[in-house]
Amino acid sequence: MRSICLLVLVFVNSWAFAQKISGVVTDLQHDALPGAYVTNVTKGTHAHSDELGRFYLEVVGIGDTLSVSYVGFKTQQLVVSDLKGKLEIELAEHVVELSELTVTPDLNAIQALTKIDLNTTPVTSSQQVLRTVPGLMIGQHAGGGKAEQIFLRGFDIDHGTDFNMTVDGMPVNMVSHAHGQGYSDLHFLIPELIQDINFGKGPYNATKGNFTTAGYANIRTKSSLDASSIQVEGGQFNSFRTVGLFNVLNDKKQSAYLATEYNLSDGPFESAQNFSRINLLGKYSAQLGEDRIGLQFSHFTSSWTASGQIPQRAVESGQITRFGAIDDTEGGSTGRSNLKLDYIKTIDDRSFISNQLYYGIYDFELYSNFTFFLEDSINGDQIRQKENRQILMASSEYNRSFDLGRVESFLKFGGSIRNDIVEDIELSHTANRVTTLEQIQFGDINETNLSAYAQWDIEMGKWLVSPMVRYDYFKFNYDDGLAGRQYFESQGIASPKLNVLYNHSSSLQLYFKSGFGFHSNDSRAITTDETDIILPRAFGYDLGLIVKPTTKSLLNVAFWSLDLEQELVYVGDAGIVERGGQTHRYGVDVSYRYQLTPWLFFNQDVNYTHARSVNDPEGQNYVPLAPGLTASGGLGVARSKGIYGGIRYRYMADRPANEDNSIVASGYTIVDMNIGYQMKNYTFGVNIENLFNAEWNETQFATESRMQNEPNSVEEIHFTSGTPFSLRAFFKVNF
Repeated sequence: MRSICLLVLVFVNSWAFAQKISGVVTDLQHDALPGAYVTNVTKGTHAHSDELGRFYLEVVGIGDTLSVSYVGFKTQQLVVSDLKGKLEIELAEHVVELSELTVTPDLNAIQALTKIDLNTTPVTSSQQVLRTVPGLMIGQHAGGGKAEQIFLRGFDIDHGTDFNMTVDGMPVNMVSHAHGQGYSDLHFLIPELIQDINFGKGPYNATKGNFTTAGYANIRTKSSLDASSIQVEGGQFNSFRTVGLFNVLNDKKQSAYLATEYNLSDGPFESAQNFSRINLLGKYSAQLGEDRIGLQFSHFTSSWTASGQIPQRAVESGQITRFGAIDDTEGGSTGRSNLKLDYIKTIDDRSFISNQLYYGIYDFELYSNFTFFLEDSINGDQIRQKENRQILMASSEYNRSFDLGRVESFLKFGGSIRNDIVEDIELSHTANRVTTLEQIQFGDINETNLSAYAQWDIEMGKWLVSPMVRYDYFKFNYDDGLAGRQYFESQGIASPKLNVLYNHSSSLQLYFKSGFGFHSNDSRAITTDETDIILPRAFGYDLGLIVKPTTKSLLNVAFWSLDLEQELVYVGDAGIVERGGQTHRYGVDVSYRYQLTPWLFFNQDVNYTHARSVNDPEGQNYVPLAPGLTASGGLGVARSKGIYGGIRYRYMADRPANEDNSIVASGYTIVDMNIGYQMKNYTFGVNIENLFNAEWNETQFATESRMQNEPNSVEEIHFTSGTPFSLRAFFKVNF
């Protein structure tokens, strides 16, 4: 009897002093921090916060010490004194301390690296947003208003064909776009509103569908502001920019703010760019009991004139300078309005459903001339690409965490439907932006994408195994206004994936990621039988490690491979399909961060890729414009007050511009610098692009062209000159 009583007493004590506890992790503005790491230091157990910032921790007793950490925030420790109530933990933003960063199963190394870089190098443009992603390079070649050209893992992604981009879950990529498949114009984003960037390389994420082959990025904007502010900046080339962020409402239950941006610049070119852009955004968030609701509206409009891509021979002969033009009537205008409603329904402490409704209106008009007088020796070869688009999207995702014995498990499954209605999509031959000489293509597109996915994360001690699958179904409709015919096509594709992580210790993780992805082709090419491959499939894998060689450094190394079934590219500039064939890429990515002092950070990224066409003979199998070697790095000073700044470089090696490497796109090294001072409610500083005034070509293509009075055409490098030394000063006041 005595032994039985003793067992009962032990059981009662275990139940009373080692129970379960739940809580929520937010910042000081009460915004949820998803992915916070909650560790029971006493018991050696841990949990992760979900999208609502909630966590659920098993085996907790009175007196246990909990440690709560999140990249970019000061780690907080607390002692459990009550097991009945829900913990409310608020973390304060803090300069990243690499000594506090531990390697955990849910650590997204690239996201952590990006967070460090955002702390040390403030972002002042949408271009710089993408440059914070390790290994990603960009280029602009149409007066600042056109979407940037993207380079990643041996892909010349053009404007987004193999890179999925979203902002707060809203799609950025445009399917069957007038200019190029997957066109991604990020200029509606106000950079000062960026909270963080969730980024991944390869096709390994089940929640990401179309265009996720080389990688993806979801940019999350702030739910609330800690203060209102006005910023004014100006600099060379008649550049002017002002940003206003206005805190309308901010308490524990709800928040609202308005933001606006106005941008002007003539650029460094001899023919003024006359670039102008206006951005407006409003955001409201509220907590309704355990549920949350969010409403977001934004609008931007932009117009510009461009000098276009110029032929190398015209510069070498002295006909024009590097900042001159053959046809300075290029340019265009574009605009986009977004309306998004979010509703997160809480089911219980361990499950919720996230829902989103989105409606967008988009217009685009672009004038270009790549070949000058090759096709029309009298009027020139200028083209107009134009469209008006509506996007409707609805998505829903169920999330649940649960325990299988002592094994922690996370389950999510969801689906979405997206419908793009594109009216009057046009490719025409024009003169001086005024006269339409010939309509080459004209019609309407209706494209629908239905998707479903499931992901199961199973954490077993030091192992994390994540099997997942995604299925996408597409329906393509094209109404050819010139031929007077309607075309239809449809197809589905399944994309299984498997990720395995092994956490050897708090300073070393090994991982293997694998999976299938795809990008869709243009509706006009699919429905008119210009291609028999509707959804080219990609397969890739990563073998890598995340390690902290010292307490104040972080290293990520990944060996990777990616095969693409066929690089079919719809060329909107000509209304034709280029058949690139099957390709194989492999390479290595190395990223290193080191905190030299509490305020001085060193960063270095090096990326090597070997990209070849599979079916072409040796020497004729180069992938045009595929970057082989890129690198970026620098030093940054990050402080909450006082002097901050940094110096950073980016490098791209020479690369083949055509299949036999007989035409080479020249590499470059560019150094940028920023310095500023923060005191109380005031900040002022200077941003310098191209510190050493290097001559460089920002974008380059092997193009066949003929200038007026030339007897024959010439195929050679055509380029847009990169920005020379450029200085901008700014002043910001908080109130």
